Amino acid sequence: QVQLVESGGGLVQPGGSLRLSCAASGSIRSISAMGWYRQAPGRARDLVARIISGGSTIYADSVKGRFTISRDNAKNAVYLQMNSLKLEDTAVYYCSARDWDKNYWGQGTQVAVSS
Repeated sequence: QVQLVESGGGLVQPGGSLRLSCAASGSIRSISAMGWYRQAPGRARDLVARIISGGSTIYADSVKGRFTISRDNAKNAVYLQMNSLKLEDTAVYYCSARDWDKNYWGQGTQVAVSS
């Protein structure tokens, strides 16, 4: 199967920035899309941003203009640049990838925005 490993989470002050990275490895057949989701305590896991192999992107309204998703298809990697972070961005962020007809998830990385 496919394994996903995230990195780059941590504690930042409001208005600060973080860059998340995720790399896929294992029995990859053909990854068509990669993305980032987040889950705050007591809430559902929600889409943050998604990118397909052709480069098209989609963002949650709450992060438009602040977050940027990018992808390196050759490395099977996806990145999330997060700027102007707000308290409500605090969550566990999960990397995702779709390989053929299956979805895979990373273990998650904690992002905490606090003064």
